Amino acid sequence: MLNLGKRNVLGVLIDAVDYEAVVALVFDRVRQKRGAIISALAVHGVMTGKLDPEHKFRLNSFDLLVPDGQPVRWVMNWLYRTKLRDRVYGPRLMEEICKRAAVEGEPIYLYGSTNTILASLVEALTMKFPGIRIVGSEPSVFRSLSLEEKTAIEQRIQSTGASIVFVGIGCPRQEIFAYELRNTVSAPVLAVGAAFPLLAGVLPQAPCWMQRFGLEWLFRLLVEPRRLWRRYLYLNPAYLVLVALQYLGVCHFPTQGRSPASEVLVG
Repeated sequence: MLNLGKRNVLGVLIDAVDYEAVVALVFDRVRQKRGAIISALAVHGVMTGKLDPEHKFRLNSFDLLVPDGQPVRWVMNWLYRTKLRDRVYGPRLMEEICKRAAVEGEPIYLYGSTNTILASLVEALTMKFPGIRIVGSEPSVFRSLSLEEKTAIEQRIQSTGASIVFVGIGCPRQEIFAYELRNTVSAPVLAVGAAFPLLAGVLPQAPCWMQRFGLEWLFRLLVEPRRLWRRYLYLNPAYLVLVALQYLGVCHFPTQGRSPASEVLVG
């Protein structure tokens, strides 16, 4: 188990951890009936924090921000010699946690995506992890929520007795969602990106060789060009330039953000 603590990547505090360390923290909190907020961040997630001081404040309040993308892992190793042997990929992390939850009988809750994808995801998880207890699932409404709607969601999740909550509504909305549930849901909340459609079999996964060489972004761009072209063609080069400036000491990126002016949940 590896947990070397947080490291500053463009002002966002990424944890140098492996799968085992994340799973251990999740189930420690489950046993203690305490909440935690965790997100798997790739380049897009890091850059969102870099460009938005309010979102950086949220991200740096998380219990764990794990290096989901290979370029994030490489930078951790390059800047800080963390010697991370693997990234902590959101879909695999979700599988590891579901596997243990099924063995230990801990109930899970799924929030995000669409009814169609959720139905496929529930079926896929049930087949892969016999005995898993999925005590609730709810699709995203793809808009901001009122205070009343936010309270209702919190109450629905709490009423199920879920020990672990998975959120899959896309970056940065899922991190905002997790952040704003931090004091009201007494269970670990994990933002796992595209894990829902990937594990449901709705969205194809990049071949292993592309994942290993950090080319998953290219695969996803080819699959969803209209939705993702701005994200990858602007943010990826900017990330590389800024990381180089951090490495050379030309730029220093403070970790202090700005407290959000309001906390209206996005779902």
